[in-house]
Amino acid sequence: MKNRLIRLVVSLTAVLGLAAHLSAASAPASYPDRPVSIVIGFGPGSGTDILARLLAEQLRIELGQPFVVENKPGASAQIAASAVSKAAPDGYTLLLTSNSSHSVNPYIFKSLPYDPIGDFTPLGGIAYFPFILAVNASLPVNTAEELVQYAHAHKGKLNYAYGTPAVQIPAEALNRLLDLQATGIPYKSSPEAMNDVVGGRADFLVVDLASARPHLQSGRLRALAATTAQRSSLAPELPTIEETLGISDFDLAAWTGLFGPANLPEDIAQRLSDALLRILAKPELRDQLLTAGAEPTPSGRQDFAVLVERQLKIWGDKVHAAGIEPQ
Repeated sequence: MKNRLIRLVVSLTAVLGLAAHLSAASAPASYPDRPVSIVIGFGPGSGTDILARLLAEQLRIELGQPFVVENKPGASAQIAASAVSKAAPDGYTLLLTSNSSHSVNPYIFKSLPYDPIGDFTPLGGIAYFPFILAVNASLPVNTAEELVQYAHAHKGKLNYAYGTPAVQIPAEALNRLLDLQATGIPYKSSPEAMNDVVGGRADFLVVDLASARPHLQSGRLRALAATTAQRSSLAPELPTIEETLGISDFDLAAWTGLFGPANLPEDIAQRLSDALLRILAKPELRDQLLTAGAEPTPSGRQDFAVLVERQLKIWGDKVHAAGIEPQ
């Protein structure tokens, strides 16, 4: 009798210990219990940096621990993406990134230190920074169709400016798909490229709407179309490339989203995703994003994973159309 009682106590203790262990392991309330790093691949003051800092403060409020933005700029966000891909999958090192690291880099570099799909856990979409096709205001065109007609009437005489691969790709894709025969002129940055279009030293460019807005408002730059699949709430009067020129699947913009390393535990991934959706539903944050030139595009884990894979294919198709070779 005594032996049976001892065995029963031991068995119950083991069962209760196992249950407590499983409960602790699966309880999302235990995460986070220390500061979390949000790594970004761009410098302070960039659109992604502003976005990351807005979200970091809201995540702190939601989850009760500091979320610290770490800037690791360089190599078109490769440094930041690589660092997070190699981090422990414990939820304490996250990546807030854009199309640069996950849609563009795989096609413009011969090799990458990370796999944009296999090395990450998608947590949620955040916002788009819409791109627009714009011209020098003195050019006698008011629509994208008129730009095509003007280019055909002045074969080989137009040029376009670009400061990064992300805006070179849509510009050169349009150049080739529409046989504009324009010459691409590279610049060190998009602001320099835009300044030369404004100054009349280049004719047109693709640029993010947020950066272009002051020149659009001053009348020195004219917007012709958006390069996104749908019209942007930031400029609802602007037609899309697909609407105005009939080019299907022309959905090129600077999307942004949050990732963790691959193999992030399910409960932690879901807790972060749910918090992100709650944050992006706040009217005050939506207003802050719109003021910063970002269009909120909140999405859950599964929808965001689909978007990442779809955007990888779309950008790949347009890189091919643009004839850009990996370096």
